[in-house]
Amino acid sequence: MLTIGEFSRLGRITPRMLRHYDALGLLHPEAVGENGYRYYRQEQLSGLVRIQWLSGYGFSLHEIGPLLDMDDRQLLPLLQQRRLALYRELDGRRALLHRLEADILHMEGVPIMEKTYRVILMEDPEQKVFSIRRTVGVDRYHELFSELRREAAARGLIQAGPIQMLYHDSNFSPERSDVEAQMVVAQDGPGVTVKPRYTCAAVQHRGSYENLHLAYEALCAWLAEHVEYRPCAPAMDRYLNDPHQTPADELETGVLFPVERV
Repeated sequence: MLTIGEFSRLGRITPRMLRHYDALGLLHPEAVGENGYRYYRQEQLSGLVRIQWLSGYGFSLHEIGPLLDMDDRQLLPLLQQRRLALYRELDGRRALLHRLEADILHMEGVPIMEKTYRVILMEDPEQKVFSIRRTVGVDRYHELFSELRREAAARGLIQAGPIQMLYHDSNFSPERSDVEAQMVVAQDGPGVTVKPRYTCAAVQHRGSYENLHLAYEALCAWLAEHVEYRPCAPAMDRYLNDPHQTPADELETGVLFPVERV
């Protein structure tokens, strides 16, 4: 048997934290003497290692309790979810760092937005599109695109261009957005309409969708400097490659603001 001090030294964890683990039901001592001293079996070090392993991945101590008795098959989907959450957190941190660097460079006189995103005026041609318009939250965009593909296939429509998203809301709301998912198609058919030709201020964004707001900031900065143009139709995201087959840092997205000269 190991005293709490010996167990503490081996596991590089304080006796106070071991007592906390005991109180939470994560790791009980094998025995408690009449004098209150706690004793652990050497084999219990494996339980301590598992707690520290899960804690290192960001699980809270209250979350760890139910995980300790899971086998690998049960634990795997939870670790996959945690990995996704960490990627999202990393993307958010990268975006924050990018914005911080951009602001610093701007204050130093370097036009970072123009260097990172080259805003162009382009003629976006008339397109035949099949579309679905819904009021949904940002977290349901993926479902909307899946519905779009299913419905297009059911109608026998052949995709002939990119998938794109139009934003019809007068105010931005991530929880409830009036959006229209479009697929460029090759033929006429039920539900097929024609998207008009527009002159667009446009940029191309490379990387995760989590950072797409940076492209919007670049377009907004361009509009602020080119007041001779004003938006005249819903903004559009145009997805130039398949997110299911493309690493996040290699995704290509066109962001288009239809504009007219005033």
